[in-house]
Amino acid sequence: MNVGIIGSGTMGSGIAQVAATAGCQVKLYDTNQAALDKAKVALEKILNRLIEKGRIDAGEKARIQSNISYVDTLKDLSDSNLTIEAIIENLDIKKKVFSELESYVADDCIIASNTSSLSIASIAASLLKPERCIGIHFFNPAPLMKLVEVIPAIQTSKEVLDKSVQIISDWKKTVAVAKDTPGFIVNRVARPFYGEALRIYEEGIADFTTIDWSLKTIGGFRMGPFELMDFIGNDVNYTVTETVFTAFYFDSRYKPAFTQKRFAEAGYLGRKSGKGYYDYSENATKPSPIEDEVLAEKIFNRVLVMLINEAADALFLNIASAQDIDNAMTKGVNYPKGLLAWADEKGIDWCVSELDALYNEYHEDRYRCSPLLRKMNREHKTFF
Repeated sequence: MNVGIIGSGTMGSGIAQVAATAGCQVKLYDTNQAALDKAKVALEKILNRLIEKGRIDAGEKARIQSNISYVDTLKDLSDSNLTIEAIIENLDIKKKVFSELESYVADDCIIASNTSSLSIASIAASLLKPERCIGIHFFNPAPLMKLVEVIPAIQTSKEVLDKSVQIISDWKKTVAVAKDTPGFIVNRVARPFYGEALRIYEEGIADFTTIDWSLKTIGGFRMGPFELMDFIGNDVNYTVTETVFTAFYFDSRYKPAFTQKRFAEAGYLGRKSGKGYYDYSENATKPSPIEDEVLAEKIFNRVLVMLINEAADALFLNIASAQDIDNAMTKGVNYPKGLLAWADEKGIDWCVSELDALYNEYHEDRYRCSPLLRKMNREHKTFF
């Protein structure tokens, strides 16, 4: 199978590695020759590290590398059976690239976007054959993260959806099929992990370190929200939040935080800039959390119930199946448990009670309980 990847940045290179490992003939395209050279060097380092860890041998490294060629002309992707775009999150630029690409590839070539939050229907509308367009959203780093969201637009044919799911499954990834709505599954459901943590900080309940410690110690999350925002980049994370907020017609559940906006404006982007919520300079010491278990439990419960509410609402609005939603959060962002399974464990009555307590305290629509949770509570049902 011939696969064309558009964009040789971290995501594009990672997807190329996944496809090449699966035995596909991959062409990695970028207009910038320096970026292509950088991608080639980066792959060499990654594969050498895998050899050191005993994951692959020299023969496998040579096979993967031989499956990838680096091209600087879009027309070079003309023999592709599948193309995946992984460039800047700008709708107009993506549309322009897709429109040009369609003039080169065969009529049965699947044209996919790796966008994390833009409308697949809008991207598909740039094509003469919009039924061939689909969202195939990998998570960073693509070779390591098991989840791939597959998002059909309303124009996407069933044949293209089925074929895309089969291809990604053959690449040994876990597929979650999602409706074409802002943020799809993960970037929608995960918003409270960041947003509610920022709100807790802005209310003066706890500092960054204590909030992170609470989510890791009580909840078992690998990284706290502020550590994770610093890892992702405050500029990137804020833009996704703002995009989802705007796309949902300014629903207060997705409202961005001024704290993150100011950090992004100040250039405190996190690890990549050397400073974010934490200082990453060489001799910096991380502040110690306030190790108060009662406070930590309160912080964890508040963030968790908001995440559960978002997951329940995604199911209520048929964004994805319950299993796909839980798979998306455990395999896409490494949550310790699926949120709907977590809701069953905590009790649906507990979820409703916690949300109602928050709503009664703040009287903000942000804390409205999902109708699905209320209905399930009345009927004494569980998700699984």
